[in-house]
Amino acid sequence: MSQFILPEPIKRRRFLNSALGFGNLALASMLQRDTQAGDKTQVTGLGDGLQPDGKPHFPPRAKSVIWLFMRGGVSHMESFDPKPALNQYAGKSILETPFQDVQDPEKLKRVRVVVVNDANGQQRNKIYPLQVGFKQYGESGIEVSDWFPHLGRRVDDLSIIRSMWTTDDNHGAQVQFHSGRHMLDPRVPTIGAWVNWGLGTLNENLPQFISMGPRFFDRRDGHYLGPAYDSVGLKVDPSNPLDYAKPAGDVTPKEQRLGFDLVGNLNRIAGKSYPRDAALEARIKSYELAYRMQTAVPDVIRFDGETEATQKLYGLDQKETKPFGQQLLAARRFVEQGVRFIQIMHGGGAAGAWDQHSNLKAKHSELAMQVDRPIAGLLQDLKQRGLLDETLVVFATEFGRTPGSQGANGRDHHPYGFSVWLAGGGVKGGIAHGSTDEIGFHATESPHYVTDVHATLLHQLGLDRHRLQIPGHKRLEQDFGKVIGEILA
Repeated sequence: MSQFILPEPIKRRRFLNSALGFGNLALASMLQRDTQAGDKTQVTGLGDGLQPDGKPHFPPRAKSVIWLFMRGGVSHMESFDPKPALNQYAGKSILETPFQDVQDPEKLKRVRVVVVNDANGQQRNKIYPLQVGFKQYGESGIEVSDWFPHLGRRVDDLSIIRSMWTTDDNHGAQVQFHSGRHMLDPRVPTIGAWVNWGLGTLNENLPQFISMGPRFFDRRDGHYLGPAYDSVGLKVDPSNPLDYAKPAGDVTPKEQRLGFDLVGNLNRIAGKSYPRDAALEARIKSYELAYRMQTAVPDVIRFDGETEATQKLYGLDQKETKPFGQQLLAARRFVEQGVRFIQIMHGGGAAGAWDQHSNLKAKHSELAMQVDRPIAGLLQDLKQRGLLDETLVVFATEFGRTPGSQGANGRDHHPYGFSVWLAGGGVKGGIAHGSTDEIGFHATESPHYVTDVHATLLHQLGLDRHRLQIPGHKRLEQDFGKVIGEILA
């Protein structure tokens, strides 16, 4: 071991601050997981032969993923799956509609919309009309809601899947969409963690799995891949993009380097005694990565070099669109630098801002305004830079909304039929795949469980989902999903 001699002027407290002030793969979260030390059910990657070699299993169509998740449940019927029959039958009981699918008693009893009166006496079983109009766009002529006009103009880049379904009818569905499992099931990795584990880095100075925006149900702390593969939470703030990323106090680069070398050596000594300590391995990797990230991350999220036209494209010139637009511009810059998986969550609060049990028209129109222009700008910018072909953009939400009303002007959760879309990364543009019935009640044509999106994403990244397994951790068949071949170019 190297000998470390502290220069006399460096006080003990100051030195410790320099040594422990490094950021990490979400250091605060990782330290809270210290109770997992020595858990041999987690993958360590230290000589156990389990970790992949970081190479795709077959030639990939995409290198990176930008994962956009609207928390709370976007109404599929007021975004990408128009249902004019809702206007035709508005105000009628859902049992009075002529659709055979709706009248299936087994399906009826599993859906919230058929409750005649809830605890507050609210009627939930009356058909609620569409709250927004639709227009056809592009050469494909696909209809998109008037709340998403900018995305409508990019519809020929989109592959819309109108037949998604899940099983959790509450917001644990956010966990289910990211992991494929109910939130109360044994904790399993999210799709971002699998990508982070399965593929090698394209840039040693940046994390390979980044998360921006509110974080609640997207994470599965304690999953068996271990904390080293969790996302790094970042803010679009060049002065402080990552919690704990700067050393505490006034520390010189020389002092910081000294502390970094000491902590790294001590961790490696401990690693020899505890070779399967996943938390320790994560700490070692995180200190090394964090030291490099201190300059690399702020440089990526500094937009001084972006033209005024580019910043306007993302909506940075308007207060409504600026926050989300900044995150998407940062995402494009991270993709350029080789980051594999950028996850951006939209909609604060425990359940998510898109959860409109009331005032759906007012709130959905407001939230759509915040994201529509920035997302369209992202697609245009990626395309004009030649990056869309190798970047897979996913727009998702945990479930849709009911065709019936909740209260006077809202819609309840609806897991049995909703929409997501993908763009770039080797998927077709200008198509609408699958469908729900005439009132958006159930996915009827080409239904897809949430992990079908995962399977498609992994396939485009060149990963065989069935080879992403860990001995001792059984995966259900639904965990693997099925590649949605109909949307692939």
